[in-house]
Amino acid sequence: MTIANEASSALMNGTVTSSAAPSRGGASKARAREFNAAAHGLRGLAAMMVLVAHILGGTAKHIYADNLTYVEAVKAPWYLGTFGVELFFVISGFVILPSAMRYAPREFALRRFLRLYPLFFVLSLLFVALNAVTNAYPAINTFQSIVSGLLFLNLFTGTEQLTPNAWSLTYEVMFYILMFAIVHFAVQRRQLWQGGVAVAAGLAFLIAFPIAIYFVLGALIRVVSQREWRAPVPPKLLEAVSLILMIGFASQGHFEYLWSDFRNPVVVPIIIATACYFYFAVLPGSLTAVALDNRAMRYLGTVSYSLYLVHPYTYFLARWVFDRLGLFTDSVGLSIALFGSVVIVLTLPITHLIHVTLELGPYQRVFRQGVYREKPSQAPTAHGLARAHPT
Repeated sequence: MTIANEASSALMNGTVTSSAAPSRGGASKARAREFNAAAHGLRGLAAMMVLVAHILGGTAKHIYADNLTYVEAVKAPWYLGTFGVELFFVISGFVILPSAMRYAPREFALRRFLRLYPLFFVLSLLFVALNAVTNAYPAINTFQSIVSGLLFLNLFTGTEQLTPNAWSLTYEVMFYILMFAIVHFAVQRRQLWQGGVAVAAGLAFLIAFPIAIYFVLGALIRVVSQREWRAPVPPKLLEAVSLILMIGFASQGHFEYLWSDFRNPVVVPIIIATACYFYFAVLPGSLTAVALDNRAMRYLGTVSYSLYLVHPYTYFLARWVFDRLGLFTDSVGLSIALFGSVVIVLTLPITHLIHVTLELGPYQRVFRQGVYREKPSQAPTAHGLARAHPT
């Protein structure tokens, strides 16, 4: 059996295809198979990792830069927090592959557009307006930067993305396009020339931007995890060991994943440990699934995209207020604890509002379904979150 046949067979056996409408019971079982509590919970965890990284790293750079003790103390957690973006990429590879197998080109593109763009567009316009007034970032206060950012062309024009954190969305969009092209032309239609061009384009993108290896890992894990594999060592033990290794390696530094970064002795181990951990994490009954399959983490996983894009604004607002009021005192620990609490308390309700209106709203109006394939009863209300995850 070829790799294409194997991938197609494994995915079609585990998900609903667009060629036939499943029965009500069949659809429910398909959703249960497709929804992965560990992957979903890791979305929320990754978003919170990035938020904490901004709280710690941002204050170390802009508020307490002269406090070398604090700067050194937050390096490892800051490195680990920024690694949440790489986790997002692995999760994207894991969940987008079956979507590429399931939908026709127009529906796949529309679903991806409504999933990402309305929220991104509104927050990007907010950034453009604020930057036009303040000129805080003059390098991207230009027509070329704005147009390139809104069209996800910034990687190719050499300009920065607009709204904070949105740099990763350009990689996401490029991955969506390339993954669908490879699946559609090379796997499903088996068209030699078109499939060859799609694969070549994917390889070229990976060579140009090696950080895309995390997307590839997620997609490969999706295929491999469909097959039963019995290890001589208990999977939960391997999951725990690989998690410890991933945390240990990822805490050693922040990397752009340029080819020059691969000379650092921890970069390849980070990638390998991440792949091993995620593979065992998404297996049924994993330690990660047990730990993250609760109301709070399901909610954070559901709003993770909104949380990821919204929190830089609430962070900057809170930091400006604290700085103006002199609340960053010599009691560094107390100041950061208070600041972090305010940022989180401010971020969560705004995230919920943005999620409902800009992320969930357009998608539901068109497709009459939620973004994630989980039972509605499993998604808590904001009141339920407050009880489950007090701040």
